[in-house]
Amino acid sequence: MQIQGLVKEYRAGQPVLKSIDLVIAGTGLTSIIGPSGTGKSTLIRCINRLVDPTAGRILLEFDGAQVDMAQLRGAELRRARRHIGMVFQEYNLVERLTVMENLLTGRLGYLSAWRAWRRRFDAEDLAYGMELLATVGLADFANRRVDALSGGQRQRVGIARALMQRPSVLLADEPTSSLDPKTSVEIIQLLREQGRQRNIPVMVNIHDVELARRYSDRIVGMTGGKVVYDGPPEGLNDGHLHAIYGGKDWLE
Repeated sequence: MQIQGLVKEYRAGQPVLKSIDLVIAGTGLTSIIGPSGTGKSTLIRCINRLVDPTAGRILLEFDGAQVDMAQLRGAELRRARRHIGMVFQEYNLVERLTVMENLLTGRLGYLSAWRAWRRRFDAEDLAYGMELLATVGLADFANRRVDALSGGQRQRVGIARALMQRPSVLLADEPTSSLDPKTSVEIIQLLREQGRQRNIPVMVNIHDVELARRYSDRIVGMTGGKVVYDGPPEGLNDGHLHAIYGGKDWLE
């Protein structure tokens, strides 16, 4: 995946993203760190076009062809989104539905409008859903309503739903911000393991610097809408963190 000259303005002349250039390798966990309001979530959401970029290119390869997500519209955009799994901070699950029903929404983009409305899923999809639930540690929860789950369990459902798409890239927008430290580690480990097993890149927007250092293959540090660090976790030092977050007291 290549991001070239990406700019996003919510107000004219006030860019949140300022000409971002990134090349994301075909596999590995990339963590995006930086202070609140610096554009981390906007970057993630531009990639899957939950937010429309103002300028720039977002080049992804699907089924052997390269597309520019920034230029797609209508049916072409819907088809491309099938290949991008998304995990949300607040889970974005349908509370009144069961775990399996939530998982199967990850296949809606592959069904006709009639079959989607009738929720007519293939036996293959149901079997794959059960396989994914076992993968995320929820094999016995298929028929449990989502509103009966803990936060960590809901996030596991969110990951399984994203994987249900058989994505070419997996994005996660602050997936641990509502979780306790132990569960946060489990979720980051799960994202990293699934990226490696499926040989796809995983991009995570995260506030916990130490968690990013511990589990990432690469860290992208942002501040003021710009990338100020891009490299391995072991290369991220206090000087870089000062440039990213400002001040030094929080480092002590």
